[in-house]
Amino acid sequence: MSYQLDFSGLTPYLPQFVAGLGTTVELTLISTVCGLGLGTLCAAAKTSQSQWLRWLCSLYVEVIRNTPFIVQLFFIFFGLPALGLKLSAWQAGFIAMVINLGAYSTEILRAGIEATPKGQWEAGKTLGLTRRQIFMRIVIPPAYQRVYPAIVSQCIIVMLGSSVVSQISVEDLTFAANFVQSRSFLSFESYIMTAAIYLVLAIVMRQCFALVKRVTFRNPSL
Repeated sequence: MSYQLDFSGLTPYLPQFVAGLGTTVELTLISTVCGLGLGTLCAAAKTSQSQWLRWLCSLYVEVIRNTPFIVQLFFIFFGLPALGLKLSAWQAGFIAMVINLGAYSTEILRAGIEATPKGQWEAGKTLGLTRRQIFMRIVIPPAYQRVYPAIVSQCIIVMLGSSVVSQISVEDLTFAANFVQSRSFLSFESYIMTAAIYLVLAIVMRQCFALVKRVTFRNPSL
């Protein structure tokens, strides 16, 4: 049995792929920034002197890291309306991605923060800096540099995992692939093309992070 690939049949559907790609990129960019911001705040809380903050953040991290992303997504999109909070599909997907990345990046950053020598904290106090200033100026930059490869990998995993949001009708790249194959019956070609686009996205994303690293971490002593 032979099968002839016919990628030319996908040509009329290129606008759907482009639109889906745009949605995926948009979701990834915004959720990456917000997710890392949330992770930074939670990592700070987990290393703070407040016991209740540490407990609260630990609970959040454990719940998110030990439940499937698709269940979290369904809970936000289908469950929250029962409590009177109605969200669009895009908003639900965005919140789920932020919460998911935030939980994983919390633990990654916590490890980087705890690797900071106590001497740096003491040096900051000697200079008259507040705990917040020490954390933002002295602790966080080298902590990010220590765990940067892990952070990059986690962000790419979240980007690839964003394909799940098509299950709640977010018109992302996977949604476009499902739409195209249902209309053209070129399932093999549709998903090969989609996989190739995700691969290129992951490579481009890694290169962008590498550029950010070169610009941000110029001081080799950090």
